[in-house]
Amino acid sequence: MITIASLFVFLAFYTLYYTSKRAVLSYDLGFEKWMQKNPKQTKIIGLTLLLTAYIMWLFTQSLGCGTLMFFIQLMTVGSLIIVLAPLKKINHKALLALLIIIAILEFYYP
Repeated sequence: MITIASLFVFLAFYTLYYTSKRAVLSYDLGFEKWMQKNPKQTKIIGLTLLLTAYIMWLFTQSLGCGTLMFFIQLMTVGSLIIVLAPLKKINHKALLALLIIIAILEFYYP
């Protein structure tokens, strides 16, 4: 559940990052062009994903711990996206591999 919440935080921040007018954007994938052309729908999707991730954190942890972990994760993921996206180090293959490794570790060490 934490891995899915982490994925939602990443996707939410990534979609909100692509609505920024000051960010250096690359259009390697088709949905990135759509996100830039439709900022209103993209912001709604990003905020919905953030709210969903926060609710997942609240279900897995308590109110205080879930809120703290959500904001720590949001700051960490946000910093990584802002630093690595202009360098084009974020690609779907690396993210999928990282997600699989984290999910295996989550199920192996409950």
